[in-house]
Amino acid sequence: MTVPTRLAALALFASGALAAAPALAADTVKVGLLSTLSGPGSGLGIDIRDGFQLAMKHNGGKLGNLPAEVVVVDDQQSPDAAKQTAERLIKRERVDFLTGIVFSNIMLAVGPTVFQSKTFYLSANAGPSQYAGAQCNPYFFSVSYQNDNMHEAVGKTVGDKGFKKVALLAPNYPAGKDALAGFKRYYKGEIVQEVYTPLSQLDYGAELSNLRASGADAVYIFLPGGLGINFIKQFVGAGLSKDMTLFGPGFSADEDVIRAVGEPMLGMFNSSQWGHDLDNAANKRFVADFQKEYGRLPTLYAAQGYDAAQLMNAAVRDTKGKLGDKEAVRKALKAARFDSVRGSFKFNSNQFPVQDYYLRVIGKDAQGRITNKTLSPVFKAHGDAYAAQCKMPA
Repeated sequence: MTVPTRLAALALFASGALAAAPALAADTVKVGLLSTLSGPGSGLGIDIRDGFQLAMKHNGGKLGNLPAEVVVVDDQQSPDAAKQTAERLIKRERVDFLTGIVFSNIMLAVGPTVFQSKTFYLSANAGPSQYAGAQCNPYFFSVSYQNDNMHEAVGKTVGDKGFKKVALLAPNYPAGKDALAGFKRYYKGEIVQEVYTPLSQLDYGAELSNLRASGADAVYIFLPGGLGINFIKQFVGAGLSKDMTLFGPGFSADEDVIRAVGEPMLGMFNSSQWGHDLDNAANKRFVADFQKEYGRLPTLYAAQGYDAAQLMNAAVRDTKGKLGDKEAVRKALKAARFDSVRGSFKFNSNQFPVQDYYLRVIGKDAQGRITNKTLSPVFKAHGDAYAAQCKMPA
């Protein structure tokens, strides 16, 4: 055998040995939490961060019994800034997991970088239809919902309550379009208006004038964070709440919006897969400790941040820290062996949740606080409309 041939054979043997070598257990776990922590959407990212950090505290600062470091970074609600930061977290910080993105346009910008690096992304909010359907990816898990789902639940509720003419309003970005598509999937009455506004818009004077003339008996909004706060104040201030019933998904009528708006929120119906009054042990602990730690009721965003951390914890635990074995990590994530604050939780074939969705109404609790009360399930074990388009291996 010639020298070059021997060298080639040795190289082939070495590469085969490396491929066959078992994954070693990691000494530590590193998480990149990239979220919106400044600007109008910052309250949502802050709640995801705080929920995640509470889970870390409950786990003694560990994931799967391994010491863990959480690198928290602001995405500035900018797709370009988020993409650059994600690259830094992957290449320089060498994170094992990523989480935290609020907005779907940012998730769609960051996704290709994350997937190419084979880094697992556990979404604590954004659930774009693209990643649920044809662009599904083994490295993307939604620990929240698919964007359409909550809106589907309200669409069914608005129809069931007998409203005949509805006006729709959402921001002009992927989640806004998913939102109204979901609502229309289950609402069979007349849509008198379907309006998309800039994601940064905070003044709705023109939209309110058009609503007044629309003849709608109900209005459905998907306006997260500061957008919803401003719209609801302006809607009630303009006197429209006397003639039209306002509906929204859980995140347009959650505790952050209630704190900012107050009494005008009373009586507003909304939907969610979670509520702070859900009766299970994990949720009771989460809600009580979140209030002690941060001095406020948690939102849906905080609950999703908490569950994302607990799913990571379960996957590291169940793989005994062998994070280099990507297929084992994926199977452990998909098994979802953790106690979710929403109760029953499992993944569909596209790695999005199959879960219950509830109708909630805003009222006053026994302590006199204006808050959400969970009424009844709208959907049981509900998946999304895009899973059949996902051709991912089991």
